[in-house]
Amino acid sequence: MAQTPNTAPPDASNIPPLRLPAGEEAAKPQAAQGNVLHLSAFLGATDAQPLRAGVHWRVFDEKAELDGSHTLVADSTDAAPALTLRDGNFIVHAAFGLAGATKRVEINGKSVTEKLVLNAGALRVVGMLGDAPIAPAKTQISIYVPERNNSEAKLVANGKSGDMIGLPEGNYHVVSTLLDPQSNGSVNSTNSVISADLHVQPGKLTDATLRHRAATMTLKLVSGPSGEALANTSFTILTPGGDVIREMIGAFPSLVLAEGEYVAIARHDSNVYQTNFKVESTVDRDVEVLAK
Repeated sequence: MAQTPNTAPPDASNIPPLRLPAGEEAAKPQAAQGNVLHLSAFLGATDAQPLRAGVHWRVFDEKAELDGSHTLVADSTDAAPALTLRDGNFIVHAAFGLAGATKRVEINGKSVTEKLVLNAGALRVVGMLGDAPIAPAKTQISIYVPERNNSEAKLVANGKSGDMIGLPEGNYHVVSTLLDPQSNGSVNSTNSVISADLHVQPGKLTDATLRHRAATMTLKLVSGPSGEALANTSFTILTPGGDVIREMIGAFPSLVLAEGEYVAIARHDSNVYQTNFKVESTVDRDVEVLAK
């Protein structure tokens, strides 16, 4: 695993917005009165450049309704929006992934410029298999806030390899799981799981590389070496200790396995056969179970 901080503010376009409980739909901006609210967001207080993407802005009326909620009067995903508003007092919220900042703004007959500091950073995790990057569709990146004696105490975000996720400053436990897309369209989590503990600093992009060691095995029940695979065969893959990894049906199903030793059990016409095999990272191959 390698962790490389980058002091430049990231340009993140695929970061999920933070949902607020107040308000439901944005009202149309009021008729122009020359009152334009110019907004920009910064990761840290010392940043020279604002965020260029990935920010979700919401502007609420400061006056609360009878139920305690605040009316949403403007909504924008522009990096630096210019919003025309009526005179009045408003609450401005900027969300960048899981990080956010709120500020009270007064509009009184003139344009206003406001800068919000998120005190946040960004995390980008890239999964590797051998020396090659893993396709985003074949990984799941899970980010947790750890607690004492529990590194996965609170799941705060899921993403793919290469996603840039805005996070408040703090410590995080990151888990990369290699996925196994099947031909029928389903996606299974494999037993290739890599984790790391990372610290996100305000105003910085933290890059981390998590390297998997796994390979794709194709299972076959054959009457002899290099023989034709027998159809309608059920396979069970176990660890040497007897833990079941996966159960599959077919003439030659394939699956991704972490590097290590395994047992393959094949069932065909009420007969049971088995073989032991070893997985070496990045070495995809066939595993033949002899029907004898």
